[in-house]
Amino acid sequence: MTRFTKLCAALAASTLIAGAASAQVNLTGETAGQGGVPGTVHAHLGEVAAANGIANVQIQFGQTLTNSVQNLAEGKTDIVSSPQLLPFLLANGRGPYSALGKEAGAELAANIRVLFTYSFGYTGLYAFDSNGVKGWEDLKGRRVYNGPPRGAALVMGQQIIQFMGGGKEGTDYTGIQVNWAQDIKTITDGSAEAIVLPMTFPDRRVTAALASGNMTLFSQPKEIFESEAFQKYASTPGAAPLRIPVENMGYGSMADQVTIVSEDGLFRAVSTTGSEIVHKDMDEELAYQLTKAVIDSLDALKAKAPWGANVGLGVLDVPDSGLCGLNPMKYHPGAVRAWEEAGYTVPECAKPS
Repeated sequence: MTRFTKLCAALAASTLIAGAASAQVNLTGETAGQGGVPGTVHAHLGEVAAANGIANVQIQFGQTLTNSVQNLAEGKTDIVSSPQLLPFLLANGRGPYSALGKEAGAELAANIRVLFTYSFGYTGLYAFDSNGVKGWEDLKGRRVYNGPPRGAALVMGQQIIQFMGGGKEGTDYTGIQVNWAQDIKTITDGSAEAIVLPMTFPDRRVTAALASGNMTLFSQPKEIFESEAFQKYASTPGAAPLRIPVENMGYGSMADQVTIVSEDGLFRAVSTTGSEIVHKDMDEELAYQLTKAVIDSLDALKAKAPWGANVGLGVLDVPDSGLCGLNPMKYHPGAVRAWEEAGYTVPECAKPS
């Protein structure tokens, strides 16, 4: 090969590389803080999208997802980590979207489509042993850290505390709300006597806080949890009931620091079901490629954190996925194609019409 042909070959290769790079789509993403479930999952989506030449995702961490969901529905951002409760509230013009009203909220919610689902965590109670908390019914009169200033986690935390006998915020206990970026500081600085937040198994907030003292985790009482009224609540949009053997929670190596209170060896909690969502107008091939990249790398995603196997990644079943029923969200057609090609069964009720 002459120097001229070598040069031509090099130029051709450079052109191909540049063409491949320019073929990537630039997308924006919004998620919660780094290190938690949605932040980790969203970051992985961005990584595999870039690694496979699909898209460059510019991610904003630490966002208030209530705002992010509305941004996506309005076409202001491309991919969002969303608790499934938020699109439901948006569709009905309720909660943080009450100012929009039902008609405008429903119009916006109709723009939302799902790539894949997972659990943001399981709303549970824990406290430092030094605070002497005995269980859910012992929250009355105490300071309870129960979420960010607004959003799905706060709403669910307040509802479950009331269901479990802890009373109503402002009347029976004092709620403490801070942004997610301040979560571990708030847990360890003594601001709260008890914590009711979405947990993973194991949970990074618990393991980080153990340096400040031993902790106890409290399962939701079996009698209340198994009641018809609570099971109905635990199957509403944004929620799913969980029963996990204590030995599978990932605290075995920390048994001298973490006590788990359960009546029968099962830890009962309510899942905050979530999804990675996109706008309905996202190109079908792009949605397919993004979803396929995640499906192909599920094992790597699960290995990114100790809780990876316990957050429902790759679970499409109803009700575990949180879709169908009163939940208005459907999969994006491109996502349906990716899941079905990979051998998964997409529930008919979760497919777009």
